Amino acid sequence: MSCKTPMAALSLLALTLSLAAQADETLTALEQRLQERYPATRIERVQASEIPGLYEVMIGRNPAYTDATGRYFVFGHLFDLQTQRDLTAERLEAQQRVAFAELPLSDAIKTIRGAGERLLAVFSDPDCPYCRRLEDELAKLDNVTVYTFAYPLESLHPQARDKAVAVWCAPDRARAWAELMQAGKVPPKRPCAHPIERNIALAQRLGIQGTPTLLSADGRLLPGAATSERIEQWLAERRP
Repeated sequence: MSCKTPMAALSLLALTLSLAAQADETLTALEQRLQERYPATRIERVQASEIPGLYEVMIGRNPAYTDATGRYFVFGHLFDLQTQRDLTAERLEAQQRVAFAELPLSDAIKTIRGAGERLLAVFSDPDCPYCRRLEDELAKLDNVTVYTFAYPLESLHPQARDKAVAVWCAPDRARAWAELMQAGKVPPKRPCAHPIERNIALAQRLGIQGTPTLLSADGRLLPGAATSERIEQWLAERRP
């Protein structure tokens, strides 16, 4: 028995590696086939789904499912009814997560409330009414450090960029931002180097198209002017 066990283990390992290699070859062949058939389609990723013979294809930010030939497609969400999980939604959320530690926090306006142990980033437009509403809700939070990336949407608010620059160049940025968003007080103009263009590029790179958008320390996004109660609940839903 002791002499045969290593051989059996090696055989099992070889079989496992062989099956894994075959699976990789199938995915590679399928991805190449899809690229050839649909050259104008941006295919981000191809992987096996939970259903044997069905493959998940990320087309831009939209999921689809196809067979090994790449001819037949199913669009929609894949559910596991036994566990009551939306598998597609889980995958989308994981894909949209942002590495908080990699954010250029030195380009953000830092506001500390209480001990500031919880971390939160916000992409906000100085002239966005929903952003102002969000500021009232953020002011109700405790034990949080908020990093605000000024993200002026000039196509909607032509004066927003100048206001964002004025806040950044103010002696006390956190105070200037609060006074602007809560009282409409625009700080006097001062020349200084600012990160506004970098913030705009960052938001676009992260796929953030609207303001306000909140970003949790574990990389989840929450768009819109959420209430303080909703933000507290969202922060408590921290993912591993």
